[in-house]
Amino acid sequence: MGCSSCSTGKDGQPRGCKNNGTCGTDGCNKLTVFDWLANMSLPNGESAFDCVEVRFKNSRKEFFRNTEKLSLSIGDVVATQAQSGHDIGMVTLVGELVKVQMKRKKVDFKDEGVSKVYRKASQSDIDKWQKCRNREEEIKKRAREMAIILNLQMKISDVEFQGDGSKATFYYTAEDRVDFRQLIKDMAKAFSIRIEMRQIGYRQEAQRLGGIGSCGRELCCSTWLSDFRSVSTSAARYQQLSLNPQKLAGQCGKLKCCLNYELDTYLEALKDFPSQDTKLYTEKGLAFCQKTDIFKATLWFSYKDDPANWHTLSKEQVQEILEKNKKKEKVTSLEEYAVDNIVIDEKVVFENVVGQDSLTRFDKPKRSRNSKNRNKNRNRNRNRNKSKKGGGNTKARNNNNRNNNNKKRQPKNA
Repeated sequence: MGCSSCSTGKDGQPRGCKNNGTCGTDGCNKLTVFDWLANMSLPNGESAFDCVEVRFKNSRKEFFRNTEKLSLSIGDVVATQAQSGHDIGMVTLVGELVKVQMKRKKVDFKDEGVSKVYRKASQSDIDKWQKCRNREEEIKKRAREMAIILNLQMKISDVEFQGDGSKATFYYTAEDRVDFRQLIKDMAKAFSIRIEMRQIGYRQEAQRLGGIGSCGRELCCSTWLSDFRSVSTSAARYQQLSLNPQKLAGQCGKLKCCLNYELDTYLEALKDFPSQDTKLYTEKGLAFCQKTDIFKATLWFSYKDDPANWHTLSKEQVQEILEKNKKKEKVTSLEEYAVDNIVIDEKVVFENVVGQDSLTRFDKPKRSRNSKNRNKNRNRNRNRNKSKKGGGNTKARNNNNRNNNNKKRQPKNA
């Protein structure tokens, strides 16, 4: 959903708000909530809900009470209450839907301790806020250098300034507990601001930084995924995926969130599906399950004495054999139930629309340069040998011709 600052510019080129995911008018952000009550008027005697939702950098959202009765709408930049000083944020939701969001986030909207909205941000507030935002990359780089000098096992992933520029929050990731007291002293002395360190998880770090996944698309956590569900290796087992950490791990180093997307479908299909440890008793011998295909509802079994030959059975056939085994009855063999896999080779005829291009024009292997050089050298050697042989014959012919001419010139005796 494009906004007015991200729409098309001149000559069909994209304009772009250049806010790195923090849209200028909040029209194309993943955290945007559609206000479907915007065009509905309140009943007579009802007053509007006095809390608003304000978004700050990246995914941080908080709720504030509009005690000054300001006429706020979505996209307004406001100055809000902070622990010390004030912060600058953007209004993302107003009205009755704010109450729904507060209930969803388990925030008591009747609590009088909810922070307040001071005023709409003036131009000087916005200029100071933008100036602080421009310093974040430089300060982050210097903070990382300080952490490396102190040999701290941590990674500073992002920096967020407060709106008035008096405080900066450093987000970092670490495996173990880090003693960063000396680091805070050095940064406070170098930057002349108050420092707050906040540890985040690796998934939150990937969400804040963004990137491209193995599927070739932008990360789900940085585009549309707003909450994180726990992902376990059992999700990969249910979907019969190879437990390869290089393929199952995402940019954050943890299991991919997309493993949960189709998990419910697999669990639904596995409800009446025979287990992988199923054993079938036949008169020919004991059979073990070798492979299953959940969506085709087929299983492959092999005898204990002949594990190389697999027999394909449908889910219903396996359940039928299991019912007989429960009654202590053995079937004759798996061959009676095996499904014949008939492969039909359908010849698909493709039409050449272009009329002159061939679909196999790239199939011919390219000859290496070495082979070409070898052929050239062989041809040169052959020509040289021929010239040598031809040269010897011409010399002999010339000598014979000279001898014949001398014989003709000699005078005859009278």
